[in-house]
Amino acid sequence: MIADLENSVWQAYKNNQTRSLRKLLYKTYYGVYADGIKTMDMEVAAMAKTDLQKYSLADFNVEFPNANIAIITYKATQQATSGQQDVSGTYNCESVWAKKGENWVNVFHAEIKAR
Repeated sequence: MIADLENSVWQAYKNNQTRSLRKLLYKTYYGVYADGIKTMDMEVAAMAKTDLQKYSLADFNVEFPNANIAIITYKATQQATSGQQDVSGTYNCESVWAKKGENWVNVFHAEIKAR
């Protein structure tokens, strides 16, 4: 379930679906990347400048520290540009999901380019 939600975030990003992405991210979401820390609004703005041509996600590991928190780690391989910069490659990723009411939302995401 959490892996499916994580894939939904990537799919919304790939298809430039602002409304779908905002539904999946919590209002106080933070993303940590090599180029800085992004809020939800900054993430949506970055999506508009990104062309995610294709991606694959693998090696999922999901842990539940409690019934309302999920931590997922995985590898993402992408072919993409952001602005004029090629950001293709393989990344080690982590997301934290929180259950708010009946829905799970992404509260934190980090990516580090694999060597």
